[in-house]
Amino acid sequence: MRKKICVLTGAGMSAESGLKTFRDTGGLWEDYNVYEVATPEAWASNAAFVREFYNKRRRQLKSAQPNEGHLALLRLEENLDTVIITQNVDDLHEKAGSSKIIHLHGELNKVRSELNPELIYEWKDDLNESDTCELGGRLRPHVVWFGEQVPMLTVAIKEIVDTDFIMIIGTSMQVYPAASLTSYAPRHTAITYVDPKPQINYELQQQVEKLHLFEGPASSKVKEAVDFILTALE
Repeated sequence: MRKKICVLTGAGMSAESGLKTFRDTGGLWEDYNVYEVATPEAWASNAAFVREFYNKRRRQLKSAQPNEGHLALLRLEENLDTVIITQNVDDLHEKAGSSKIIHLHGELNKVRSELNPELIYEWKDDLNESDTCELGGRLRPHVVWFGEQVPMLTVAIKEIVDTDFIMIIGTSMQVYPAASLTSYAPRHTAITYVDPKPQINYELQQQVEKLHLFEGPASSKVKEAVDFILTALE
């Protein structure tokens, strides 16, 4: 039976593909107030503004391409049962060819009905005020906003509980509940962490004896981390 790896990815995974992160200098939060574009209250008070924010992100995503970090993960699938658990709402893992992806925070290229959250539609163009679901209800971005539940968290935990390896890429490990996922892994799980400035949160501190750091950008360091993991299988 093949061993299993869960790959946790954050904004730093996509930054080198030209997609702005939220928290870094020059990131999206410098241009937008989080409470104006990423909360249920913002949607209720100014849906047009929120809708255009996500339309702009969707337009940008059309031209974005996977970087070497995304592509390096394909080597894992050749040797391991590989599950990507991403906080990103972009589709760069899909474009790169990865086959099993869990989007914790939703997907930019999807929208859903306000009347029935189970009605989810592929949506790669602009979302307009006049667009409705088959029930006649308004459509909203299929993303998890601050203050909302994370429906895919349970799905991610089910994958983590029996994993042999964890790779963390491009995330500060400070945003919960995603940052707590490593705590559900078996105690023997080896963890590799790729980031220009890795931050060891409480959960990682409890597993530090199994933690291997690769400091640097995803485009170059993911390949090194993949080599390290595959060597451990030999």
